[in-house]
Amino acid sequence: MQEAFRVGLVQTSCSLDPNENLAKTGWKVREAAARGAQVICLQELFRSQYFCREENAELFALAESIPGPSTETLGKLARELKVVIVASLFERRAAGLYHNTAAVVGPDGEIAGLYRKMHIPDDPLYFEKYYFTPGDLGFNSIETPHGRLGVLVCWDQWYPEGARIAALSGADLLVYPTAIGWHPSEKAQYGAAQLDAWRTIQRAHAIANGIYVAAVNRVGYEGPPEHGLEFWGSSFVADPFGQVIAQASCDQEEILVAECDPRRTEEVRRNWPFLRDRRIDAYAPILKRWLDK
Repeated sequence: MQEAFRVGLVQTSCSLDPNENLAKTGWKVREAAARGAQVICLQELFRSQYFCREENAELFALAESIPGPSTETLGKLARELKVVIVASLFERRAAGLYHNTAAVVGPDGEIAGLYRKMHIPDDPLYFEKYYFTPGDLGFNSIETPHGRLGVLVCWDQWYPEGARIAALSGADLLVYPTAIGWHPSEKAQYGAAQLDAWRTIQRAHAIANGIYVAAVNRVGYEGPPEHGLEFWGSSFVADPFGQVIAQASCDQEEILVAECDPRRTEEVRRNWPFLRDRRIDAYAPILKRWLDK
């Protein structure tokens, strides 16, 4: 059986300077490794502020190739520290073709695999369809020396189908790099319920699949006072029965480190055998957009 490993989540705020954010993240990765983390996960689009608050063609200049400058820098760091790094990046695949992509960098410094965000939102202050082409690599898991990682990104976290497929591919941990927060005008009325829903849906993925789940979000306010976003942090790790075993605050930079033990997965799946009892012969309708009467 795969040995237990320690996952580290790096929850930070972001400045307007991508190089400053990259350097700061490097120090946070070092701190997480010093605390024993072997798989270190960064928040969504960690190199910049969340630029999808507006539709601005000039912001495509933030994109980079993969492999590219960020994966080269993080690769050297991963090789030095002997850790795995999950890095969420704005990928320039070709002229006019961009993705929201997570690269898994192994302890040898090489890219072990990629995941391109499949579900792309288009909501007020989350205008991602303007920037990102939907992913074309599907839902899978990426092998690392510390277990298989099912990497998904932010809006993916609301969809049980993606979590299920990644779990069925043999993942030991589902990782969700995230950038989500409150519209300040809505926070008083809806904020607590929104945060609770976000946490609940991901805990449900852990329970339904008997798998560890880690969500890593940013903190801080970004944008002008009248139409910015207050990112709610609250990064966490849940065990295979949905119990939260590590939890960050909603407004502070933090590093979480938690152990993921496949023996716990085995125990939960033996006693709550949801995978055993799936009726795969009856699920064809899930492939339809809607079941017309």
